[in-house]
Amino acid sequence: MIRRRAVPRPSFTRRSAPLAYRVPWVVDRASAPDYRLVNAGDHELRGVSVSVLGSSTFTVSAPAVVRPGAAVRATVSGADPSRDTILVVRWFAPDGAEYLWQVSF
Repeated sequence: MIRRRAVPRPSFTRRSAPLAYRVPWVVDRASAPDYRLVNAGDHELRGVSVSVLGSSTFTVSAPAVVRPGAAVRATVSGADPSRDTILVVRWFAPDGAEYLWQVSF
């Protein structure tokens, strides 16, 4: 009979690790190809900008500061944006950290 030696199990302790930053944007697609990027967070987002990658073009109204509940509007036009186009949203959180978030169609 072969006896296996007991292997000590790692001890997991609860520590107060910081939670991940929740993306504060919600995409309203109800009026596509006119989209609304709504700040669903609890704080102002500063330095907001939107750019497009792919073959589509877009127009956007991106204020530098977006308050909670306010929206950035973007109109995307192209043959088939769902195949090769993404929007990239950039902003600064209240602690000064910069974030980028991609939106696909």
